[in-house]
Amino acid sequence: MAILVPNISTGLNEPKQAAITLALKKLGLTQKDITRAYIAKSSVDARKREQIQLVYSIGIEAPNEAAILKRAGSIGAVIRIKTALSLKTGEQTLAYPPVVAGFGPAGMFAALLLARAGFHPIVLERGGSVDERVNAVNAFWQGGALDVNTNVQFGEGGAGTFSDGKLTTRINDERCDFVLDEFCRHGAPADILEKAKPHIGTDKLRGVVKSIREEIIRLGGQVLFHTCLTDITVKDGRLVSVTANHQAIPCETLLLCIGHSARDTFSMLLQKQVAMQPKAFSVGVRIEQLQQTIDEGLYGRFAGHPALPKGEYQLSHRLNGRGVYTFCMCPGGFVVPSSSEENGVVTNGMSEYLRDGINANAAVAVGVEPADFGGGILDGIAFQRQLESAAFLHGGKSYKAPAQTAGRFLNSQPGLALGRIQPSYAIGVTEADFTKIFPPFVSDMLKLGLVNFNAKLKGFASPDAVLTGVETRTSSPVRILRDNTLQSQGVQGLYPCGEGAGYAGGIVSAAVDGVRIAQAVMERFRPFE
Repeated sequence: MAILVPNISTGLNEPKQAAITLALKKLGLTQKDITRAYIAKSSVDARKREQIQLVYSIGIEAPNEAAILKRAGSIGAVIRIKTALSLKTGEQTLAYPPVVAGFGPAGMFAALLLARAGFHPIVLERGGSVDERVNAVNAFWQGGALDVNTNVQFGEGGAGTFSDGKLTTRINDERCDFVLDEFCRHGAPADILEKAKPHIGTDKLRGVVKSIREEIIRLGGQVLFHTCLTDITVKDGRLVSVTANHQAIPCETLLLCIGHSARDTFSMLLQKQVAMQPKAFSVGVRIEQLQQTIDEGLYGRFAGHPALPKGEYQLSHRLNGRGVYTFCMCPGGFVVPSSSEENGVVTNGMSEYLRDGINANAAVAVGVEPADFGGGILDGIAFQRQLESAAFLHGGKSYKAPAQTAGRFLNSQPGLALGRIQPSYAIGVTEADFTKIFPPFVSDMLKLGLVNFNAKLKGFASPDAVLTGVETRTSSPVRILRDNTLQSQGVQGLYPCGEGAGYAGGIVSAAVDGVRIAQAVMERFRPFE
């Protein structure tokens, strides 16, 4: 328990201790009156570029906290109580260990909780371990063959392992604290607990996911790599087994934590008449600017100040009910080849912890609804594939990505007019015209977004900013429906979970959903030990 004092502002050149001193002053306390004081959250207020400030929430632990708060009056402070995660277990008996399909954030955290509670989970992961993934991905990026099972989308840690490792989320759930604490316990930088926009970085995230896997195994769980879920058997509305690598596994509880690129799994579930529906998602391109341009656009003359983080943006615009927005912004990062199927080009963004690359990049994505792509359950996947195949064709059929500079795109001129900004896409890019790849409603909204965002953030769409495509894997095009017990509608024992099932968007929300589903299983069943 602690007193949380929000909205403590300091100048860029003041030490962090100054914020703690101001918080104590607000409460009428001195250092000798307290047990501990710490920074609970920090952010940057750059709304006034001539007076950029650091803004803190300060946690203060002291005897008689309620009395201190009452005496201080209305200063906005509150008592912060960090509740422990509920880990109750039930009484029903399991004949077989629960199976977890997929080892991204949802699967990792679900398996971790189940292993700690003595359920001996069996994890099925179609891709390789994180070390195998690094080798396979680097080989592909250097011009080698695409491994359709071990790549940026598939393998230990899921797609987030080859990203910025962003931990921002819009959900308000007590499980978020648990997820962040566990990341730190497994090697993530401690500053993710205090930053308003925390990130781990792909370089550090790899060690974190390996550490989580090692704990699961140490506690009696199994993590089976190169083991893809290919079938389920349902009798009388109840799951009785799953098939992986052509081998049947008796199973009455399956946590379906697949990523949204597991298209073959969606097809199998449709054949098994598992309840699903199409859902909205977004498609677009990656845009690259100089990170210095973004810093200057956000911070003005203070750009480069050591107290300021690398500049980040989050921009959006709507017209006639359709949205265009920036997504997965990677300061100091790279645009990365992210294909998981042959003859398709997919882009994504990645940053390491220091975010010290010369370019910034983000997706500029346009919302698409089921009515835009047909409305059938798997029609969104077909639409994604159509764009990815077109990108492969326009990229030269070699996994090079189609690219166009922003100035030429806005002026309806194909090709590249490279200047200060050099594309970072590892395999290379080919001059293209995105109006030949996207339908008009997408390319028109992309143009509108570039103009609008450039007005909000100077330099966002400079003429030599590089657009690389296509970005299609923004979120799942399918939702696997679940009932109020969190099980699949009509299939007892099947628990759709995480981003691929359509219930999360990002590392933290996926991990939180994994925790939620694990709790549901635990509260129903008795552990093996």
